[in-house]
Amino acid sequence: MKIRTNRDQLVIQSVIGEISNPAINPANPYRISADGKLMVLPGTGGITFNKRIGDSAIDLWGDHVEPGVSMKNTDKNAVQIYNAGLNVMSCVGNRAQVVSGDAKGEWGRVTGTHGGIEHVLVDFETDLMEKMVIGDRIQVRATGQGLQLLDFAEVKIMNLDPDLLEVLPLKGVKKTGILQVHVTHLIPACVMGSGIGKSHTYAGDYDIQMFDTETVEQYNLETLRFGDIVAITDADHSYGRIYRQNAISVGVIVHSRSVVSGHGPGVTTLFTSTNGKIEAVIDEDANLKNYFAMLKK
Repeated sequence: MKIRTNRDQLVIQSVIGEISNPAINPANPYRISADGKLMVLPGTGGITFNKRIGDSAIDLWGDHVEPGVSMKNTDKNAVQIYNAGLNVMSCVGNRAQVVSGDAKGEWGRVTGTHGGIEHVLVDFETDLMEKMVIGDRIQVRATGQGLQLLDFAEVKIMNLDPDLLEVLPLKGVKKTGILQVHVTHLIPACVMGSGIGKSHTYAGDYDIQMFDTETVEQYNLETLRFGDIVAITDADHSYGRIYRQNAISVGVIVHSRSVVSGHGPGVTTLFTSTNGKIEAVIDEDANLKNYFAMLKK
């Protein structure tokens, strides 16, 4: 059946940010790993030239690495509220245009938001990133918040561009109210860490802990890639992130693994159902790289 939505009622607005510089505490550049080692690693921010959606989020020497371009709004008159506007209104799949610098006029797409650092992440072709510098401004055609599935009242959507929704291989069973969503991995709520307990899921992410070898092997977590669509079982994201038996939430991998306790690859929420009305279908091709290729430039 065709998935009916309210997309015709959605508002499209501009939000803007600047490519952010990676930041490190000059007095203490170390990260303390979960096994007590001191490590100095690349992390959040900047232009990550050699890591994009579709690439491994695990097999790299870094911590919380953000693929592609990282940006935030740094307007000094209202840094917090303007950057919150950028983060909340930017939805996965939104088109984003460079509006300053040598890459001015070029387009990319939002791949997610990273909480704590409060970055919006954007994927561009590698040759376009080579033209960019820290401080270049990027404007997002923000739309998607308020998107609803008209025939699946118990499945809630957030942070998702309506154009991207239309290319996802969704299948709905109206009689049961169940929506089938393709995912690369099933992840148990017991391994979810940093970011849990937030009062909303309209920005940011929360992390998959990867410190228990048996669990990593059981759920094939070493194969996680940037842009993978994943399902988290027994997790309800309707009004924040909580553990709830039989609930299920679906999101996208937005940043890399971490060596720090409680942290790991980050997930930005796309779908959630308190009553388990999402059926996860395993599909190794369920990655933003493949879905973005279906969308018009």
